[in-house]
Amino acid sequence: MELFEELEWRGLIDNVTSPEVKDVINKEKVTFYIGTDPTADSLHIGHYSSLLMAKRLQQHGHHPIMLVGGATGFIGDPKATGERQMLTPEVLKHNFDALHDQIQKLFGFDMVNNLDWTKDITIIDFLRDYGKLFNITYMLNKETVKKRLESGISYTEFSYMILQSLDFYTLYKTKNCTLQIGGQDQWGNITSGLELIRKKCGADAKAYGLTMPLITKADGTKFGKSETGTVWLDPEKTSPYDLYQFLFNTEDAKVIEYLKKLTFLTKEEIDALEVSLKEAPHKREAQKALASEVVRDLHGQEALDSALKITNALFRGKLADLDTSERHDAVKNMEKTSCPDNQILEDVLVNTHIASSKREAREWIKGNSISVNGVKVQDVHAIISSKDAYVDGCVIIRRGKKRYYCLELQ
Repeated sequence: MELFEELEWRGLIDNVTSPEVKDVINKEKVTFYIGTDPTADSLHIGHYSSLLMAKRLQQHGHHPIMLVGGATGFIGDPKATGERQMLTPEVLKHNFDALHDQIQKLFGFDMVNNLDWTKDITIIDFLRDYGKLFNITYMLNKETVKKRLESGISYTEFSYMILQSLDFYTLYKTKNCTLQIGGQDQWGNITSGLELIRKKCGADAKAYGLTMPLITKADGTKFGKSETGTVWLDPEKTSPYDLYQFLFNTEDAKVIEYLKKLTFLTKEEIDALEVSLKEAPHKREAQKALASEVVRDLHGQEALDSALKITNALFRGKLADLDTSERHDAVKNMEKTSCPDNQILEDVLVNTHIASSKREAREWIKGNSISVNGVKVQDVHAIISSKDAYVDGCVIIRRGKKRYYCLELQ
């Protein structure tokens, strides 16, 4: 398979602005860019596919540029649902610096900031040199803008398209960047950039756009949200263990798609995992491979080893095997229940609704079904005390093989 065909097999091509894009990717070596605005101080797992797309092209000799929108971040790309909350200059600067460092550390791509070429443009120059080249009817027909016409859209967000078009034009002129890649929701902005390039540089200007499908869950909702919130690429926000668990819990219906889009595993390797998924879904080999590949790529083998250690310790109930840092990661995103200090175990199980009655609590304890901090307890009068906390003032109750409860002793 040539590169473009591989990208199609992986489900990474939504649309292209010209049939020539196929030959450009397969036969040429081009400079391309992918952009993101600094709306947070970390990228999240939803960005990961785009970053890997850049990495895939880079491995075949193409040159990636990562644009972090220090200027467009002030404006906000229009959402279909309503106006964005505008961020302060201080927050945007903090977010930009954090994203710059994160992208450099993880991927090492060339970085640009669109504030560099927009900050000195006067409003008159903006309207004369760029606004004059955009037809309002053309802009109103863009999908996101059309969705906002009934509820209303500010001129500020309406102008975002012009600013992003200016990005493509500037990179085309200064860095010979001839390809922009974005999510399928960026089609209107990408094609507007191509129009600006042709109007400023001539109809024969060679520039292209490629969009990628948005990654979703099986129910059609956005990929990248867990029960505890956004899944970040920053290990301080989402630990490697939590990232591993998020991916390990991928639905069977989506795991092969994610393997294609989020890993560098070959077609042969993914085909073998698809067979395993059909013949032995309980083994979750596809999910294990997905979680391992992504955690290793983002955070390294040592972080993956730690995530696997925590996973195995929880599965086997051997919580004592974890060091303090690993214990903290293990309980960080567990749902926590407040519990008075120095209660007997029987009362703890009832008061925290782990057991429905004292009779049930006694049956579980005497039946060897209850562990406290990884140790089996058969004494119904055992005292649960903060002095014996597992980590961070928490005690971990395990019932059976899979049910864990994190109690914060007060």
